[in-house]
Amino acid sequence: MESKLVFSHLTIKPGECIKLKGQVAPEAKSFALNLGRDESDLILHFNPRFEIHGDTKIIVCNSKACGVWGEELREPVFPFQQGEETKICVVFNDDEVTVKVNGDQEIKFPNRQGLDTARYLAVNGDIKIKSIKFD
Repeated sequence: MESKLVFSHLTIKPGECIKLKGQVAPEAKSFALNLGRDESDLILHFNPRFEIHGDTKIIVCNSKACGVWGEELREPVFPFQQGEETKICVVFNDDEVTVKVNGDQEIKFPNRQGLDTARYLAVNGDIKIKSIKFD
């Protein structure tokens, strides 16, 4: 169930929460959430991997500047389940991006570019987004 949802021309400021609710596919391999200026400049690539690219139940986070990927951060705590609903909240500030999963698990990733406004949000892969809210 590969799907893709893309928003551009957004104005998301530091401290604003992007709340996503989605249904993970029963046979999910992975999905990704990308946040940044555009497709080539991302402050966050958040990629839960159930089983793909030689990875099993790990979250890979990264950034991209001018189309070049940075150094990956791998989070071994994996709060996602195939076939289940999940809630994700993403907030960034000058120093870091915080991703909260299902109200409790927090993953922090450095805001390597110091981006002060996010204009691009994309979600793709084995998840069906049911709602998005900007707070």
